[in-house]
Amino acid sequence: MLDDRLTEQRNPRSARIDTLSSAEIVDVINGEDRLVADAVAEEREAIVGTIDMVVDAFNDGGRLIYVGAGTSGRLGVLDAAEMPPTFGTDPAMVRGIIAGGLDALVRSQEGAEDRPEDGAAAIDLLSVGLNDFVLGIAASGTTPFVHGALARARALGSRTGFLLCTYPTPELVDTHDVVIAPLVGPEVVTGSTRMKAGTATKLVLNIITTGAMIRIGKVFGNLMVDLQATCEKLQDRGERILMETLDVERGEATELLQAAEGHVKTALVMHGRRVGKDEAIDLLEQASGVLAQALSASPDAADP
Repeated sequence: MLDDRLTEQRNPRSARIDTLSSAEIVDVINGEDRLVADAVAEEREAIVGTIDMVVDAFNDGGRLIYVGAGTSGRLGVLDAAEMPPTFGTDPAMVRGIIAGGLDALVRSQEGAEDRPEDGAAAIDLLSVGLNDFVLGIAASGTTPFVHGALARARALGSRTGFLLCTYPTPELVDTHDVVIAPLVGPEVVTGSTRMKAGTATKLVLNIITTGAMIRIGKVFGNLMVDLQATCEKLQDRGERILMETLDVERGEATELLQAAEGHVKTALVMHGRRVGKDEAIDLLEQASGVLAQALSASPDAADP
């Protein structure tokens, strides 16, 4: 394909996929997908370093900001959008920037990725600064919009990282604080990076944000205790967390969650420390939101 990028190479294992049956196509694609998790595992150290930088940003009052175009941009916006319902975060804590703006989430805006100045402008629009961590996402590693955004972020003093699915250049490695490069190999359909590269990107983003949220106290044991019961599904999940953690019946869990105005972590402190909502919130603030610390003075503290 006359292109050095791994994402643009032809895959010999799918060279005749257009002649295969549906069942054979499924087998080929599934076989390629099995390579993704191992490729992500190879980037363990870089992902660990990224989590640590994101935690530092959060602890300093900063944000995690994703920047991407096309599939990469959509995955960043998706991950950011999932943080408030999952971990009870302020929507501003994790942000996603996509080339072409919100319209690009549902309709392709391919030309938007070619303007580095638009990436820089998007960074300025969010008032990115010293305490933020900005992660560029571009499977091919070459998207001008992403590079423009990261260059502007670095000029403003932000720490930056890059997530790609091809071999990173020495310049890329030297420029950014961290580079994550899961090498998933050529796609089943040449250049269709919404496939293995997209899957690898989703896995990496899941690990980064989940790991960071655990580190800052958004999880107790393996329970998402910082969720806010804003719908029936989350109300049910919150009640079940209280029932399991506190060994109470559904009715008591419902009443406790209502008294905590739908916030599971607050409800756990109210029960464990035998206090009202406002005092529970104060105790959590004193413990920097870490539930185990807020409960530590209580002999009835729950053990996840």
